[in-house]
Amino acid sequence: MTTPERSQEGLPSRRIAEDLRQKILSGALGPGDKLPSERALAQEYETARNTAREAIRLLAEQGLVTAEHGRGVFVREPQRLFRFGSDRYSIANRSTGLTPFRLEAQRQGKTPRVEVVSISREAPPPDVAERLMVPADEESVVHRENHYFADEEPVQIVSTYLRWEEAQGTRLMEPKTGPNGIYGRLEELGHVMTAGCDEVTARMASPNEALHLRLPTGVPVLEVLHTSLDQNETPFEVSRYVHRADRTGLLYKFPVQ
Repeated sequence: MTTPERSQEGLPSRRIAEDLRQKILSGALGPGDKLPSERALAQEYETARNTAREAIRLLAEQGLVTAEHGRGVFVREPQRLFRFGSDRYSIANRSTGLTPFRLEAQRQGKTPRVEVVSISREAPPPDVAERLMVPADEESVVHRENHYFADEEPVQIVSTYLRWEEAQGTRLMEPKTGPNGIYGRLEELGHVMTAGCDEVTARMASPNEALHLRLPTGVPVLEVLHTSLDQNETPFEVSRYVHRADRTGLLYKFPVQ
């Protein structure tokens, strides 16, 4: 008896999509190459145009191609902005006066831009309250939400949470926090980052995240929940990074003890 899954695998649209996928993976179709039109694919594979259209949709769901209105369908460019784990928080980088994101982007030949969306006093999400060791049932944090761009491509959404009792009345409540960003101001409050914890998961985006990140169909996000620890091993900042998985790579180097 043929199972529904096996019957789906045998559909002409899936066979066409798989053939094109193999051409993309092998390099026969390279980044930026234009796919044949629906009409051309239908003729090549001796099928209907709606079958060719479905094959292209399947490739888009896999994040392999992108459709540009009025131009056609193109193989996606695999360019990535790499975030360098613990290196990005290095005190040695503070002499530049740049925030970690701006420094990383510039070093990779990209033009960074940060849009401050909101700064508000809030009750934190439960996972943030647990890591920051603040009450979850009262407005115990300042929530800063920023959108980040590299060469005007949206690459990440960052929600940063700080203790309200520390942030109130400081530049941490302002869009422009000054040299070295929030970490410079937190150091002035006595918090020097000496350790951190990054919890990384992959998932599909929420509708708002997909809208802000301009996500193509089928492209997931990487979520990094970062906790900063100071010289007393006290957590003093928690940030939730939501990255475009097709535009971001994470690189970590660590000692083995």
